[in-house]
Formats: sequence, structure tokens, C-alpha cells
Amino acid sequence: MAERTQILAVAGARPNFMKIAPLLRELDRRPGFSFRLVHTGQHYDDAMSADFFRDLGIPEPDVNLGVGSGSHGEQTALVLRKIEQELVRNRPDAVVVVGDVNSTLAATLAAVKLHVPVAHVEAGLRSGDRTMPEEVNRLMTDTVCDWLFTTEPAAEQNLRREGVAAERIHFVGNVMIDTLLANAGRARELGVPERLGLQPRRYAAVTLHRPSNVDDPARLRDLIQALEALNERVPVVFPVHPRTAAAIEQLALPTPTTFRTLEPLGYLDFLGLVAEAQLVLTDSGGLQEETTALGVPCLTLRNSTERPITLDEGTNTLIGLDMDLLQREIDKVLSGGGKAGRIPELWDGEASKRIVDVLERDLGAGR
Repeated sequence: MAERTQILAVAGARPNFMKIAPLLRELDRRPGFSFRLVHTGQHYDDAMSADFFRDLGIPEPDVNLGVGSGSHGEQTALVLRKIEQELVRNRPDAVVVVGDVNSTLAATLAAVKLHVPVAHVEAGLRSGDRTMPEEVNRLMTDTVCDWLFTTEPAAEQNLRREGVAAERIHFVGNVMIDTLLANAGRARELGVPERLGLQPRRYAAVTLHRPSNVDDPARLRDLIQALEALNERVPVVFPVHPRTAAAIEQLALPTPTTFRTLEPLGYLDFLGLVAEAQLVLTDSGGLQEETTALGVPCLTLRNSTERPITLDEGTNTLIGLDMDLLQREIDKVLSGGGKAGRIPELWDGEASKRIVDVLERDLGAGR
């Protein structure tokens, strides 16, 4: 019997887990593959990490590097050093990285320097804003990876403009949507809105965590005031990221907020909340995609997006820092407007299958 092809899969932060889960399931179905899962520990809070493993049926990691928080340089360096040791001890046939967090870049650098081929899932996304650490991670990761798996046609165009050879690029669809479609029914059955005393399609869900929104006190104060005003029209539900909670506390607002704040939710509870929302306000990248797949209007509180297909075909509207535009778009949604959108090409729940098909072919798995 042929020896199985070994894949090292790397996840570090909360969004990575939704992307890695369907890939692990698909690898597990193929007799020619075995895999090891490395959790870098970039998100170390139980509610933001362990809950996701539980909800998504991800196996316990073979290795947890436990790098925790720190500056970008410190976090990247720790992952780079620790994952290099893993690669030397258990040399895989290929490494799979997902998304654009520091763990993604660090694992890629460690692997390519040891001449281990790397596949980047969600390659080619570009915001054009290099002040975002994620944009730098995306650019550097894509430069050296062997397989670049893209979610939308614009991503391939970006890569070709950057001089990437066509044979390295594979348009496969969106693994985040694989996870969403596999779990949407289960999430809705949990009845999260009802548990919170909310009427489906009669509330707004909010997430905020990016430094451009939460590290600037004046900006954060404006956003809190906008949420207060929105809450007078429809209930606002805000699962608060720990970074954001600390920033809000430092604002020392004179009165408690009237909208509902929650601890971070597990994947299924959060999906159930978003799926039944009337609108979503966010600065998350992945949530722009999920709301497009769910047909929920999304107002993105950023100046740029690396996911333009959610603007062109989906339900997403880019707000930037324009509070007047935010109010106009809220009015539009609450009056029955907002983008209806459509499901982009290949966002069909089969992206992970297409990715593993390519790896199986190129690595000769099982032969």
C-alpha cells in the first residue's frame, strides 16, 4: 500500500478555524492523505478558540504552539521559530495555510525556507491599503506559495498583475461558505434571536475589532453614539471582542449603553444571530462574505475592502468613516431597501473538494 501524503494544516486565529474545518474533513475522506493540525494559539481566549473547535467538529490540534498575544513582530517571530521546529521534526509533504493573519505569514516563511511546498487558501485578496497588517501578510504569503487558491475572479487578476504564473493560481470558491452552508441549518435551529428576546429580521448585529475603529477614542465614541441612535429604531446586539471591550471601558462613557452587549459567541450561535439579522454593521472581512451568502445587508465600517465581490455582487456597502453615509444606508435598509445581492460563482459549498483535488493531483497522493 502506498504511503499517505502528509499535510500540515495551520490555524491561528478565529477566522482560520472556519476555513480549515472543511479542508480537514475533505482530507480525512481521502485515503491517500494524512494530516497534522497545528494551532498557533494566536487567539488564546477559550470563547474565541476552543468553542470554534467544538462547534465545527475540528479535531484536537496535534500541536498548540501557544504563542498568545504580542506585537506583530513578536507574534510572527514566535510562530516562525516554533513552527520551524515542528516542520523539522515531522517533515510534511506540503503545508496548507489560510487567510491573512500573522500565523499565515510565519508558517509560510518557515516552510519555504525548508523547501516544503505551501498552499495558500484565500489567496489574491487585496484592499490596496498597506497600512493594514493583513494586507502585508497577504502580499508576502502569495509571493512564495506554490498553490494559490482564490475565492473570486478579482483575486486572480490581482495575482496576475503581480507577476504570478497562471499555473500556480486555482479559482476554487470560498471555504468560508463551505462551512456556512454545512452549518446554517443547525445554527438556525438554535433559535438564538428568540433566546435573546429578539424578532427575526427586526434587529441589527454588530462586530468591531479593527484598530482603525477601536483604538481611536474619537472614532469609537462616534460609532457608539451611532449604535445608540440605531438602537432607538431597532434592537442592536453587539458581541464584543475583548480588544474592543477594553477600548470602550477606557472611554468612560457617562451613561451605560442602551444596546445589548454580549460576550464573544461561538461559531454556531454567532451564525444563528447573523442569519436572522435585518442588517449587520462590521469591520470584519469574513463577515462581509457570510452576509453576502446569507442575503443580509452589511454595512462595512472600513475605508477599503479586500473582498470587492461582496460590493459588486453581494449585500455589502462600504461606509468608511462617513457617519452621514452610515445613517443614510441604515435608513435605506430599515425602510426595506439595502442590497439584495446574489451568490458569487463557486460559493457553493464545494471549494474544499476542489482544493484537495488539486493537491491530490499535484502531490500524487495515494499513488
